[in-house]
Amino acid sequence: MSTKLKSILKLTLPLALGVALVWYSIAQISLPTLLEYFKGAEYTWIGFGVVLGILSHLSRAYRWKFMVEPMGYHLRLPNSIMSVFAAYLINYTIPRAGEISRASIITNYEGVPFEKAFGTIVAERVADMVVMAVIIVSTLFLEFDFIYTFFSERFDPGKIIGGLVVLILLFAGVVLFVRQSQTGIAKRIKAFLQGLVEGILSIFRMKQKWAFIFHTIFIWVMYLMMFYVTSFSLEETANIPLAAILIGFISASFSIAATNGGIGAYPVAIFAAFALFGIAKEPSIAFGWIMWSSQTLMIILLGGLSLVFLPIFNRKSKRKT
Repeated sequence: MSTKLKSILKLTLPLALGVALVWYSIAQISLPTLLEYFKGAEYTWIGFGVVLGILSHLSRAYRWKFMVEPMGYHLRLPNSIMSVFAAYLINYTIPRAGEISRASIITNYEGVPFEKAFGTIVAERVADMVVMAVIIVSTLFLEFDFIYTFFSERFDPGKIIGGLVVLILLFAGVVLFVRQSQTGIAKRIKAFLQGLVEGILSIFRMKQKWAFIFHTIFIWVMYLMMFYVTSFSLEETANIPLAAILIGFISASFSIAATNGGIGAYPVAIFAAFALFGIAKEPSIAFGWIMWSSQTLMIILLGGLSLVFLPIFNRKSKRKT
């Protein structure tokens, strides 16, 4: 496959998937019904969720300073904040382009070499992956009874145990293959895992590692609380169990990587998660669209303003110096 074709597929496939999922979600609930849910929603809770989302993004921007400063560079907070919001906005156009643009903005306005700026973004993504893994494992422990009952009622316990054994054996086989093989794919996996480990260890070598860890936890607490408080905006989702919140949050978080900014995928992921708890289809999809729309409008507004004010702020800064 040519490089040009790969680039085209990377751009078009997520967008095509997003369009297909939008069509699918709207097919599950009529547009007038969806609009009725939007009209009847309690916007105080939606606004509260948006504020929590903004706090998480501000914390991410402030956390970045802890990663850049040990390399000998001072990152001005306004530039860090605007680059974060601009990056989120750009991710809605081209998946993962936001990270590149974020590093480019800091290179242009703060003089941080691109490879170093981008390296810190990769390292912070590693930290986010660790927290997400902790949330998933915690959910498995907290909701073990529900998860076990759910699967045992639908699948033969013997088959579940057999499937787990097969997965463990497959995992062991992959580990053995990666350790001993010298093929290209094995080398790429090794390099990825080594980079992952180095990224995690670099966090603990920071001068302000505890401040970094605090902000990392704060970011994800805000994400989770943003999801939770917004559930109060609809009467049908106001009293859903904690398990539904946790599994819905995890499912929705992964959906963002599937399409441009989670378009289409986000409400479908929430619908799939909530269906496990017997929550009705229409309010589940409506809640997903309310969550996605409120956060997307916030990113469009603040990300757009950031792109406008970045050159203005830095032109004035240069005049002062």
